Amino acid sequence: MGKRERNGKKEEEIEKEMMSGEIKFEVEERKCIKPSTATPPHHKTFKLSLLDKLSPDIHGNMTLFYPHTTHALPHFSTQSQLLQTSLSQTLTRFYPVAGNLHDSDTLHCNDAGAIFIESRTNASLSDILKAPDFNTLQCLLPSADNQTLTTSNAAMLLVRFTSFRCGGTALTISLSHKIADIASVIALLKTWTAACAGETLPAIPELAAGAALFPPRELPVVTASIKPVSSDNFTSRRFVFDASKVKVLKKRIREGLVFEPSRVEVVLALIWKCALSASRSKTASFKSSVLFQAVNLRPRMEPAVADGALGNFVWPFVVTVEEEAHLDLHVMVKRMRESMRVFVETKAKRFKEDGAFGVVMESLKERGEVLKKKNNNSVVYKCSSWCKFPVLEVDFGWGEAAWMCSVNKMVSNTVALMDTRDGGVEAFVTLDHQDMLFFEQDEQLLHYALHNPSVFL
Repeated sequence: MGKRERNGKKEEEIEKEMMSGEIKFEVEERKCIKPSTATPPHHKTFKLSLLDKLSPDIHGNMTLFYPHTTHALPHFSTQSQLLQTSLSQTLTRFYPVAGNLHDSDTLHCNDAGAIFIESRTNASLSDILKAPDFNTLQCLLPSADNQTLTTSNAAMLLVRFTSFRCGGTALTISLSHKIADIASVIALLKTWTAACAGETLPAIPELAAGAALFPPRELPVVTASIKPVSSDNFTSRRFVFDASKVKVLKKRIREGLVFEPSRVEVVLALIWKCALSASRSKTASFKSSVLFQAVNLRPRMEPAVADGALGNFVWPFVVTVEEEAHLDLHVMVKRMRESMRVFVETKAKRFKEDGAFGVVMESLKERGEVLKKKNNNSVVYKCSSWCKFPVLEVDFGWGEAAWMCSVNKMVSNTVALMDTRDGGVEAFVTLDHQDMLFFEQDEQLLHYALHNPSVFL
């Protein structure tokens, strides 16, 4: 019996390619996964919340890596089938995820489905994780083929499941930011993993909570908070702050504070300071700066919103560095903490009181004023933290993920933070090319952070 063909190539041709030494990725199959049960007619229209309307029309991504740790693991094809069947069951509960955007206020829950892509690579998992390269990691992202991800008929969810030569796998989830923040993604994954592993499913998600709390309203034309630009103009790098180094950094900064700083505060302050130092390489003069730091509103509302609620429940607060004296790390942390306190006390609670409209308009006006300052030589950064979210605990029945990453192809001057298994912090930093050249060599940064160390399997 001859070798079977995949995408027009015989197995023997693929094997020759794998011996060439060049890492290759090949899509083997692309499927549309629909909900296992049709969405009832009275659920066909899903209202977006005010915060959903303001969220960028882009897809966020998360790639989870699973090593081949035991001979008892199912074969890749079996794993893939389990993932597809359980995803179909999950979409029945999260039926808006299987729909399409209808207009600025609504999503059509038409059971169009999610895109599921099977692929393979000639690389071993260790080849990828010994020094993760963002250009290579980008090859693990799902694409919508000929679809444009901002069109009304685009899939809200795309998945790519990749087999490595060693038997390890990578699973990438790409979900529209229009209907999901990181807490929503975690809620979907909890149901999906339970269904895949044959466990009891979590409580049914609160799908309508967003629009009920934050009804959609007509808004004036506002400048988008995220403007996708060519990734040719910026560079992403990975830095790992071990728990022991975070402890040392905390001790250094705590001396100037009357409160205990968090891991996120001290790591972000150091990254922000070093990024500003890199930006000065072009002018040598002090630049004021603005940091937009995303906050999870769910636990900060009264009563708190369930983690399983679908939609966007995040909003940024603003921290500023207006003079050179503010660049001391303890001062930066103090300003972060105070800005957070003011936001929670004066804005977060008001989101529920007035359906968010008043505080959103107020915040957008403030944001506009801040961005005007950018044109006057102020440097703007954005930070999101996934710390304390259980992203490394995602287990479909064959063990927890060894590592997780998120590839930024959209915008520069961003910092994404997440936990390491030892209680440290991992940072993905994206800066303009020239700034990154200076940033990644900053001695103060490298005293506390490892530059792209190997991921231990």
